[in-house]
Amino acid sequence: MDEAPIIYAVPVRDLPGRLGVRTVRTGRSPQGQRVGIAFTRPELLVTAMGADQQWEELCESALRGMLRPLGIDLIQVDPLLVAPPLDPKTAARPIGIRVVTPPAYAMSTGGCQRVRGGSGSPFPAR
Repeated sequence: MDEAPIIYAVPVRDLPGRLGVRTVRTGRSPQGQRVGIAFTRPELLVTAMGADQQWEELCESALRGMLRPLGIDLIQVDPLLVAPPLDPKTAARPIGIRVVTPPAYAMSTGGCQRVRGGSGSPFPAR
């Protein structure tokens, strides 16, 4: 029997100048490697990123498909803290979100299961 895919709560942001288009938020591990960010429950996303953070439901395979063109192959699941990026006006160059990792819990392969929440697909139909 095939298992149902896991659906993660994934932080997103609106793309500037692209009405109604969102992109997934990425971050950096403490070692500096770019990572995708996903949460097994919306409550964990709110705890790590705050109640104002927009999020969408995405299966791991869809998230990987969005991260692949960015050269990101590691997804950090349930980071304990995600620090906001620096304000571009005050930083020499904008940086991504930094994630603090719970011990030994990063996805490198695998399937998916459903998580409740989200507001629908952030991506326009083609």
